[in-house]
Order: sequence, then structure tokens, then C-alpha cells
Amino acid sequence: MKLALAQLEVEAAAVSANRRRAVEAVERAAAEGCDLVVLPELFTVGYFAFDAYQRTAEGLDGETLAELRAVAHDHDIAILAGSLVEDLEASTAAGHAVPAEEGLANMSVFLDRDGERRAVYRKHHLFGYDSAESELLVPGEALPTVDFAGFTVGVTTCYDLRFPELYRRLVEAGATLVLVPSAWPYPRVEHWRLFPRARAVENQFYVAAANGVGRFEEAELLGRSTIYDPWGTTLASADDDPALVTATVTPEKVDAVREEFPALADRR
Repeated sequence: MKLALAQLEVEAAAVSANRRRAVEAVERAAAEGCDLVVLPELFTVGYFAFDAYQRTAEGLDGETLAELRAVAHDHDIAILAGSLVEDLEASTAAGHAVPAEEGLANMSVFLDRDGERRAVYRKHHLFGYDSAESELLVPGEALPTVDFAGFTVGVTTCYDLRFPELYRRLVEAGATLVLVPSAWPYPRVEHWRLFPRARAVENQFYVAAANGVGRFEEAELLGRSTIYDPWGTTLASADDDPALVTATVTPEKVDAVREEFPALADRR
């Protein structure tokens, strides 16, 4: 499978412009023969645009996902629309199962090649350090996986990387590839390099971490989107400019690594 991470420039609260960049990145990934493309965390509004969360939130049937579903279908490419500020009340009114009847959530949606919604992941760990996320959002509860192109695909989001027990749950669910839409800022570059790689090594699966770039009043996103194999080897990465990061990944590599070095079997 050819995997792409769309490292997008994200402008605070510029939903239309940010959505356009996302669609263009998906179309470029499809033109380059990619099977799956991952978008960054809160790519329409910008993670640090806290004042805009409420007025830009959308339900599961909102405009952004409707457009991305059409793009996936038209270009025969799967998309992790990760992530969006979700209006839980709007999703509830449309008949969708949500963790609360009202409020906001940090939601990623896996869309298959035909545009059908296959899984919804809501960020479990909400950031509280110098951030309003934990005050504004409702944490997720479900930890779904999706079978796609021979992989069992899991999803987490940004700050989740600091909580390894979540990834143990995914490996127990059979995950072989984990997608991590993120909005990781400077100066924590070494943390960004460490955590996705460590999660790949200790669980012996692929980890693909898609970050954004761009400046906000409080912070600057550091980019460096990276795809790691089950040994923790970097397959592809970027700097802090907009980019499309691509690599070919194979489920057989996961099996081979786990057979050669069966550390997961030694857990107690």
C-alpha cells in the first residue's frame, strides 16, 4: 500500500482555505498513486484557534466530511480526515452514536475509497498544559480499527502519543498500522521524534504521524511528519514546510518483524 501524510499549512480559523488545501493534497496523493492519505489534527480550524472551535464545529454529516467523501469516491483513495472539531449535538441529531449529547469533540474519520465512513475516533487524552483543549472538548471512548489493504488500521491523535497503554490496546486489537493526526508545536521537537518511533518499536507496527505547519499567536507547528516501520526505522519524513510524505508499507513486514523478534509474546 502506498501511504501519504498531507503536511498542510493550517491558518487559524480559515476553514475554507484550509479545507481547499486538504482537498488539493488528497487529489495530489491520488495522482501519485497513493491508496490512503492522512490529514493533520484540526486541519480546518487550527488546533490553537480555541476561540473558533464552537463556531466552526461540524457534525458527522457536515460540509467538510461531505466534500471529502466525494473526493475519496471520485479519486478512488481512502482518507483519514483527521481531525475536525465535532459538534456532538449535531451528530446526535443526525442519529449518530456519540460520547455525550452535547459539547465538542476532536474527531477523526476514516473514509474508504468509495467515500463510505468506516470508523470514527475521538481523541482520548485532552491536552491541558498551556491549552484550552481539555476545557472545551469531550474525550472519546471508543478505540476502533479498520481493515484496509491487508492492514488492521488504528487511529490516535497527537497528545495520545504520550500514553503507551492506548497503543497496547490497539496491538491487542490486532493493529498493524496506526495513524496519528497531530498538531505538535515547537519547541518539543525531540518529543515528537521520540514518541511515534517508540510506539512503533514497542508494538512492532507501523506508525504514521501527520503533523501540520503554520504559526498561531501562541505557537508554531513543527511539521516533520514521519512514517516509521515496525523496527522504528524512518521510511519517509519532511521538514517544517508543507509537503506530501509518502512511503510503501506492507503487512508482511509486520509479520516478519514480530516473527524475527517476538518481544510481544514475552509480555507478562
